[in-house]
Amino acid sequence: MRSYTSQQAARLLGVSADTVRRWADAGRLVTRRDEAGRRLVDGPDLAAFAVELAAQPGDGADVPYTSARNAFPGIVTAVKVGDVAAQVEIQAGPHRLVSLLTREAVEELGLEVGVEAVARVKSTNVHIDRV
Repeated sequence: MRSYTSQQAARLLGVSADTVRRWADAGRLVTRRDEAGRRLVDGPDLAAFAVELAAQPGDGADVPYTSARNAFPGIVTAVKVGDVAAQVEIQAGPHRLVSLLTREAVEELGLEVGVEAVARVKSTNVHIDRV
C-alpha cells in the first residue's frame, strides 16, 4: 500500500504541509509515523479524505485564479474494472476526473485507490499517467 508524507499529501490536496499537520493533530486526517518519525498518510485514507474535502462547501477564497492546464495531479479515489474496460476516478484538488480506459492499461499502470496519478486532458479524452 502506498503512503504519502505530509508534503506529498499537501500537494495532492492543494494545501500547505502545515494545514495537513493541523488536520492530523485535530484528528481529521488519519496519519502514522515511520521509523524516522515522519508523518505518513496511507493512500486509501488520503483518497477518502480528498473526496470528503472536495464535497465540503467552500467560499472559493482558497482556489487560485488560473487558466486551465492540461495536467491534473491527484490521487486515485475509485477503480471499477470490467472484463475489457475500466473506469478510474481521480481527485485532483477540488476537481474530480473520470477516465474510461482498458483493463489492461489499469493493470499495467498499477492503478488502485490511493495511488498518485496525473490525469491529462486532450480534447474530450483523459489520459492517466502513474507517478
